[in-house]
Amino acid sequence: MAVDLLKYENELYSKGYNFIAGVDEAGRGPLFGPVVASAVILPKNYYLEGLNDSKQLSEKKREAFFEIIMRDALAVGIGIVSAKEIDEINILEAARKAMNIALNNLKIKPDYILTDAMKLDRDCEVLPIIHGDALSESIAAASVIAKVTRDHLMMDYAKVYPEYEFDKHKGYPTKKHLELVKKYGILNEYRMTFKPIKDILKETVKK
Repeated sequence: MAVDLLKYENELYSKGYNFIAGVDEAGRGPLFGPVVASAVILPKNYYLEGLNDSKQLSEKKREAFFEIIMRDALAVGIGIVSAKEIDEINILEAARKAMNIALNNLKIKPDYILTDAMKLDRDCEVLPIIHGDALSESIAAASVIAKVTRDHLMMDYAKVYPEYEFDKHKGYPTKKHLELVKKYGILNEYRMTFKPIKDILKETVKK
C-alpha cells in the first residue's frame, strides 16, 4: 500500500498551521567532512510525484528533485557543522545543531516542525517521526536537500584532494576509502573520534 506522504501535513493544515517545516540531516555515518541539515517549508497541498527518502533515490533523481524543491519551496534553510565540531560535541549533538542552524536560516518562521526522529528545543511545536523521511513529504524534501548539498561539498573536496576519491565514496567508510586513508594520511577534515580514523591514528603513532 502506498504511503500518504501528506498525512502529517494535512492533519496540521486542518488544525490551522500554515508553515510546516520538514527537517532532516545527511552525513552522520561518514568519516570525513561535515554533517549537513536542511529545513524545508513546502507550499500547502504541494505534491511531488516520486519524492521519497533520499537514500531510496538514485543520484540522478536526487539531483533532479533538488532543483525542483529549491525552485518550488516557500523557504529552504541549510545548516552545516564541521568535522572538528563533531569531534568536540559528538555526532548526535552536531546533527541536532545543524538542524537548528537550518531552521534559523529559513526566511519564513515555521509554526510547526516535523523532524526525522530528532528532538529539538524550539519556540514552536516539534514532532519527531521515526523514519520520517519516508513518511512525510516535508521531511523527504529536506532529506534530498541535505544529501545533495553534502554530496556537492564532497565533490568540491574531491577537486582539492583527488587521490582520496571523495566524489565516489562521499566520505563513508568503504573498504577503498580506508585503503586510501592509510595510503595518503589523515586530513584535518576527518572525524578523529570515529573508530576507523581513531584506529589508524593509533597505528600511525605506534610506527
